[in-house]
This record gives sequence, C-alpha cells and structure tokens, in this order.
Amino acid sequence: MNSLNSSSAAQPFRSFKFLSLAITLAVSAFGTASAFAETTLYVAGVGGSTEQMYKTQVIPAFEKQHGVKVVYVAGNSTETLAKLQAQKGRQQINVAMMDDGPMYQALQLGLCEKLSAAPVYEDLYPLARLSPEATGIGVVATGIGYNEEAFKKRGWPAPDSWENLTDPRYKQLLGMPPVTNTYGLHTLVEMARLRGGGEKNIDPGFKALKDEIGPNVLAWVSAPGEMDGMMQNGDVVMAVYGSGRAVALQSTGFPLKFIYPKEGGIALQIAACSITPNAQSELAQAFIQYVLSPEVQEIQARANGFAPVNRTVQLPPDVASRMPYGPDKVNALIKVDWDTINQQRGEWTTRWNRTVER
Repeated sequence: MNSLNSSSAAQPFRSFKFLSLAITLAVSAFGTASAFAETTLYVAGVGGSTEQMYKTQVIPAFEKQHGVKVVYVAGNSTETLAKLQAQKGRQQINVAMMDDGPMYQALQLGLCEKLSAAPVYEDLYPLARLSPEATGIGVVATGIGYNEEAFKKRGWPAPDSWENLTDPRYKQLLGMPPVTNTYGLHTLVEMARLRGGGEKNIDPGFKALKDEIGPNVLAWVSAPGEMDGMMQNGDVVMAVYGSGRAVALQSTGFPLKFIYPKEGGIALQIAACSITPNAQSELAQAFIQYVLSPEVQEIQARANGFAPVNRTVQLPPDVASRMPYGPDKVNALIKVDWDTINQQRGEWTTRWNRTVER
C-alpha cells in the first residue's frame, strides 16, 4: 500500500523533471541557434554603385550559404585605411576592400593576415597576387576618356597616347585628376617614365604636369562625379579616366570613348584582405574566396566594370569590350611600384599643392 502510494506520488515529480529538462534543452538550442544567426561579418568597401552592387547582388547569397549577417561599411579607400589604423589591435572590420595603393600601405602596416590556401587562387592572373596577405579582386585601367561627338565635330583624330595630354589644341578643354587621386598619381608616374624618370625620380613627371599638361587643364578634379558633370556639360572634351568610371558614364548614353594609350593603360586593382586580429577569420577568408568565384567576378564586371582577375570567367563581347578583359589586355597593363610611391606620397602631395595646383 505504502509502496504503491509512494510510486504514485513520485510520478508527477518525474514528469515535472522531464518537462523542466525539455524546456532547458529547448531554450539552450534556441540560444545556440540565435547566437549562430547573429554572427556578423563586417566588410569595408567603397560606397556608391559598388556598395549597392554588393548589398543587392553579392552579399545575400553569401549570407544564406554561411548563415551570417554581413554589414557593409562604406567609405573610400583612404577612409578605410584610416579606420584600420585607428582600430589597430582591436579591429572591428573583418574584410577590407580597397584600391591597391592603400592596400599596399595596409600590408606595410601589418594590418592583414595571410590568405588561406584555396583552389580559386590558382585561377587568378599573376598580377592579382599582391602578396601572401592580399589579393586583387577586380581590375580597371587608367587611360584616356574623350567625348567622341565633340572630337568628330572638330575634325580631331582620336587620342592614342599619353602624349596627347600635352597637345595645345586641348587648351582649357582637358580635365585632370590631382595626384591625391589614383588616376592623377598614375599620370604623374607615367609622364615621369616618358621623360626618363619614374617612381624613384619623379621630377620629370612634375615638370611635365606643370609645364606641358597644365596649360591645357581647365580644372583639377578629384571627384569622379564632378568630372562626369564637366564632360556632360561640354566644359571639357577629354580627361584622364578609369575604365570602370567610363562604363558608368557610358551607361547614361553619353558618347564617352575610353582608350588604352599605345604606351599602355595603367593597372588599378581593387584588392581585398582579411584583417588581423580577426574574430571571424574563417568567414573573412571564405568571403574573399567567394568574391573571386566566377559567378561574383561576372557580377562585378557587368554591374561595375571591374574586369575579372579570375582567368576562367567568360564574358560576352559587349561586356568584355568595356574593360581590360582577357590575358592580352591584362598582361599589357602597366604596373606601378606602390612600395616606392607610398614612401613618398605625402611629400609628393605637399609638392603638388605648392607647385602645381596652387
């Protein structure tokens, strides 16, 4: 009797214990799932059309595949580099995507960790391997853009050389970026090379910009959007342009023609690295590899004019014609010595402000 009563009395207690255990397990599982769902990857890159492309066409698939939230931190390459320097040792950004010049500075400052080995790296053009810690993820070319209709009306031949920038017929009709802009810096280095100098002897470049090109320049314009506006208004008919920027203006229907000068267009890469220290190192490495995949490389080419650095990407002729696509064009691009440039860039900027753009 007592035994039966004792067993009956224990039954509700056991049921309560099982219910409590079930609730605890459920709460624990929910907490684990919530924590996983809340994993966040911070990716820094430029704003504008590039930011929109990543947010709408690139990031969603990665988030779904990895169960992660990707936050895009917009800013130009100089701003991103400044953030990384300010946060050194306590980084909040996991992946940084910057122009190659600032990326080389980041490498010199030890801000990037070594890239993990992955098959996709075997498919890249050699120029994309900036270092063991950073890779190019897209490439554009610095060259010359001109208003094709304006040239035809004047009976002028199409430009075909960097030397065309010095032609007096373009007096006050030339738009030029300053050397604080990568396109302008490329022009400075190329003119120095054409005058017997180079990165280690920049004097001939400064002299050419001031005395030969300067008289033709209506305005030194650092903002690409402002340069587009001057071209559209007819204030200038020729300018130093990037192939990616040219695609953006051409998409509006404006008759801008972009040319690779016969001496060569100059390579400007968009580069990426995984920042160190990195709370999400594995995901950061996976994101970079994802951006190098043929699918994302094609999205970048179609949407933003970034030529693929992955050799396996096949682009239709109408897209390929707008960028340095394929081994012949990529291998013909001129490369600059960023290590030397970055050591002197501050001095060059001061000199520029003092002697050219006064």
